[in-house]
Amino acid sequence: MQNVLTLILAGGKGTRLDPLTRERAKPAVPFGGAYRIIDFTLSNCLNSHLRRILLLTQYRAASLDRHIDLGWGFLRRELNEFIEILSPQQRIDENWYQGTADAVYQNIYTIEQHDADYILILAGDHIYKMDYADMIRAHQQAGAVLTVGCLPVELEHSDQFGAIKVDSSLQIIDFKEKPPQADPMPDDPDRFLASMGIYVFNRDFLLELLCSDATRRSSSHDFGKDIIPSLIQSHHVLAYPFRDRNSGKTNYWRDVGTLDAYYEANMDLISVSPELDLYDQSWSIHTYFPPLPPPKTVFNDWNSPTPRVGRALDSIVCSGSIVSGGMVEHSVLGPNVRVNSWAEVRDSILFRGVQVGRRARIRRAIIDRNVRIPEGMTIGYDRAQDEANGLTITESGIVAVPMDAFAGML
Repeated sequence: MQNVLTLILAGGKGTRLDPLTRERAKPAVPFGGAYRIIDFTLSNCLNSHLRRILLLTQYRAASLDRHIDLGWGFLRRELNEFIEILSPQQRIDENWYQGTADAVYQNIYTIEQHDADYILILAGDHIYKMDYADMIRAHQQAGAVLTVGCLPVELEHSDQFGAIKVDSSLQIIDFKEKPPQADPMPDDPDRFLASMGIYVFNRDFLLELLCSDATRRSSSHDFGKDIIPSLIQSHHVLAYPFRDRNSGKTNYWRDVGTLDAYYEANMDLISVSPELDLYDQSWSIHTYFPPLPPPKTVFNDWNSPTPRVGRALDSIVCSGSIVSGGMVEHSVLGPNVRVNSWAEVRDSILFRGVQVGRRARIRRAIIDRNVRIPEGMTIGYDRAQDEANGLTITESGIVAVPMDAFAGML
């Protein structure tokens, strides 16, 4: 895969993940306790033997930059492997990135400096495992100018994805970006074929295409809205179904663009046999692991008038965390979390450094890093109280607690 240059688009605001994205870019949001969202795309690249990567950042990128520096600095330039972070340089004009195609176009000089026959373009904000080498080989064998990764999605989500129609050879014959109602697949009336935002381009073709699109004032300079629809009538554009090579079933892929979707994807990891297996050594997920001690639970005082027992059941508990006489059930605890005596944490996600005070009770919540929960507080039990505390509550009732919450109560 030495003739492939990978571009990861990691500049989105992630407004639907507020308050988790108030201080960080969406790809830098923690996931699964120990990871960041970007780690899954980067690990896919590593496991696919793709080690020449340009990471295009934009909004609130400091946390993402720091994570890449700490966790991904092992690639060696002298071996022609790298992750190069590209922030908007305004070399072409004075605008921020206007669309996904414009983000690539504004870095066209850097792309030209790297010797490559193919350009792989990825989004940095999805959770999945994928061997990109298989998709690149399919692109080469088909002689396509563009290959689009796709998978079946329920029709109710039509307005969130690019909708694809293909012929019997998987050539794309129609593409609509986020239509109100997509056309179902011929063999599945409840689902449509959706774009994953993963593209393989022939390099020279892509550069010519971007230069041409940049001059069109009517264009929004976006791959889904403008580039792909303009190609399908005149060029060979291939669809690549994301499915297991043995079973043929659709592989695990999650767009964690909303708080509810983010919460559900984290909860997926806690099941006995999760679809996304973090313990699969054949496809490791890399990240930065700080030098922290192992997690532990303490106190087993059942005979006290008020029993104090440290327990973590059906949960992920990361390094440095201590469950000190409290109860954790069906939850994800990030590094350095402390759950104090008689506290309860259920069906929740706690980021790094969260401290839960004695007798506090938390249910169906996402709590951002370093938040200190006051003694006796409840979260997720009384909607009116949560709203009075300025917390975000989703349609399904998930409570999101920002970094600076409760500072005035301590």
